Amino acid sequence: MVCVPPIFKPLSFLKGWVFNPIPRPCPNRGEENCAEKDNISRGNAQTPAVNAIVKYNFPGELMAETVQLFVTCLIDSFFPHIGEAMVRVLNRAGVRVDFPSAQTCCGQPAFNAGLRSEARPLAMHTIRVFEKTTGAIIIPSGSCAAMVRYGYLELLKDDPSWLERAEALAKRVYEFTEYLVDVRGVTDPSTGSGRRLGACWPGKLTYHPSCHLLRGMGVDRQPRALLAAVKDAEIVELPEREDCCGFGGVFSVEHPELSAEFLKRKIVNFEKTESPTLVVADTGCLMHLQGGLRRQGKSQRVVHIAEVLAKR
Repeated sequence: MVCVPPIFKPLSFLKGWVFNPIPRPCPNRGEENCAEKDNISRGNAQTPAVNAIVKYNFPGELMAETVQLFVTCLIDSFFPHIGEAMVRVLNRAGVRVDFPSAQTCCGQPAFNAGLRSEARPLAMHTIRVFEKTTGAIIIPSGSCAAMVRYGYLELLKDDPSWLERAEALAKRVYEFTEYLVDVRGVTDPSTGSGRRLGACWPGKLTYHPSCHLLRGMGVDRQPRALLAAVKDAEIVELPEREDCCGFGGVFSVEHPELSAEFLKRKIVNFEKTESPTLVVADTGCLMHLQGGLRRQGKSQRVVHIAEVLAKR
């Protein structure tokens, strides 16, 4: 039995979410889903975030496939609205979303800090949890997706049985934008599915590619294609876009002075675009950049690409 350190508790904001209710007409509420009312009447009152998500999964027969959401620690702890936006976007792309409630941290912070013995139980736990599921595993973070797809193989390479299981799981893992473009084809006019997102964001947007997503996963074309398809958005190129923002997980803790300098340069380049909004696909970068902007008293904001794609 693998002991999961208590600091990596099951993700709280999604615990108990009912992702796949069967909607039916509500006597006094038109065609709205009755799942919320039924849960409360049974004594299973849920949080507002849970009730919001219930509405986003349509009946299963309307969905092309079911995917598993691996939501990440930062979204769970600080940005639950990004998780909601993801489900909304995936539903519009014709995908039903399930959430394995036993999921915890993937182990990437410990792995990157060189704490392999601490990271290994977390990797094994994640494998056990998602082995019980079927379908693609969607992760809204290049760093966490790279960890599960590639890091687990390195972490478990000396254990043949666990390596085989890690390899099987890695084949199911996709970063959020990678899945939308390469699997669902939402930006391919020939599929017609691109119209389902219907994203609209009036004004300028500029995009920062996170290090793990760009270099670790090799994903860059996909988020750019998705942003290019957003109605009324003017995409402005970010100068020195491939430079790190300075977060780097434990890097920002171990080397705060260097991290701060990287951050200053990134904010200067962001201001050069004259865009009020910087789009990222990793919440670590989002938290780091938004914090830097606030400390400098600037009005620009940073958003996750799921938020842009969910907006109509």
